[in-house]
Amino acid sequence: MKVKFKIKGLDCANCANELENAISKIDGIENAVINFMTERMELEFDETRKEEIMKKLEKVLKREEPDVSIEEI
Repeated sequence: MKVKFKIKGLDCANCANELENAISKIDGIENAVINFMTERMELEFDETRKEEIMKKLEKVLKREEPDVSIEEI
């Protein structure tokens, strides 16, 4: 399942790259892509684990980039 998000609060492309790497390490995430310029993030994961993965994603966001917020689109 691919899910797209609007991502707000990223300060720089390097921050986006570091966040993308951290999100890619979450168990269950098959692919993570963040586009700093368009403020979009696309995640690919098993839809049966969506709730679990979203909780892990929130923890990674708080740890890596506390000012970043996401909204599913």
